[in-house]
Amino acid sequence: MTTDGGPLEGVRVLDLSRLLPGPYCSRILADYGAEVIKLERPGGGDWLRYVPPLVDGESVFFRAINRGHKSLTLNLKSDEGRVICLRLVERADVLLEGFRPGVLERLGLGYQSLSQANPRLVYCALTGYGPSGPYRQRAGHDLNYVGLAGLLDLAGPQEGPPAIPGIQVADLAGGLWAALGILLALLARERTGRGQRVDGSLLGAALACMPVAVARHVGGAPMVRGGSDLTGGLVCYQVYQAQDGGYVTLAALEPEFWAAFCRAVGRQDLLDQQLAPASPGEPVYEELRTLFRARTREEWAEVAGADSCCEPVYGVGEALASAPVQALAMLAGAGLLPPVRLSASVARPAAPAPALGQHTAGLLGELGYDQAAVAALRERGVV
Repeated sequence: MTTDGGPLEGVRVLDLSRLLPGPYCSRILADYGAEVIKLERPGGGDWLRYVPPLVDGESVFFRAINRGHKSLTLNLKSDEGRVICLRLVERADVLLEGFRPGVLERLGLGYQSLSQANPRLVYCALTGYGPSGPYRQRAGHDLNYVGLAGLLDLAGPQEGPPAIPGIQVADLAGGLWAALGILLALLARERTGRGQRVDGSLLGAALACMPVAVARHVGGAPMVRGGSDLTGGLVCYQVYQAQDGGYVTLAALEPEFWAAFCRAVGRQDLLDQQLAPASPGEPVYEELRTLFRARTREEWAEVAGADSCCEPVYGVGEALASAPVQALAMLAGAGLLPPVRLSASVARPAAPAPALGQHTAGLLGELGYDQAAVAALRERGVV
């Protein structure tokens, strides 16, 4: 989604990142009106372009994450490529990168060099483990970050291994936090006239998702996988199987919601059993398991009522077709529109994700390169 005169209209972002976290961050900025120029390696581009499933030879995942971007191919290992990058930086508001610490410094394109070329530049580095510390040069993926943060240890049943989350928690949260950091730096620039460096990490983003778990740990009551109030240890906050094999969530944490559930299913005798343990063999837990198996998943959606915090577990396709999701008006082709709307902006469809190097000639033309010069750069593998 772009907007008519969106809040970030006129902000130019150079995105050197790839895969999910960085491009997700820059997509947020593009969705609200920023011009995002994706700098990609000639001949290949972002690896996400080739992740199945493919449509017309290109990943649907790439199309969803990189919508509204422009693509400029540039070889940053070449002298000419670095010169072009510096010229682009002079006209940019934001540079986003997701390399390991030190990579751009070795190319002469680190924060100190770029901030000298453009003192108003907001430079955002989104790394796995942050700019310092013993893990700063380690490789990692989402599962590593949520494991190291302690988040993974809270997912799944008490017996058995942790359950792998169905989404990339650290990657997406990292992109969100990076976008927030960029916006804060742009806001500060309005007062000071100068840009600054923004550092975000995927490990830190995973940790930031755990305020309750960290507070509980510090307070001497650590959360336990499958055994705490928010990890499946109580009958009132649990997933139950229905008659047809589907599943239903019950999240009646507040007494009034638990009471509403008990009344809706005719089990007022359970009113004082809200905090009973959800362990095999426990009488209340077994009664509720039997109760939920007496109706289908969709029957439960009708029986439980509006104030019972009892809802079906949908697959992705079912969720997208459901009335509450449809009412959000977030669906846009293969991707999703932002969940936050601004009353002063009128939404309109976003531009599609770019073909590799689609905007190279036009963007270089802004720097004074004519068609012959661009062709020569292509011949030398610079763009």
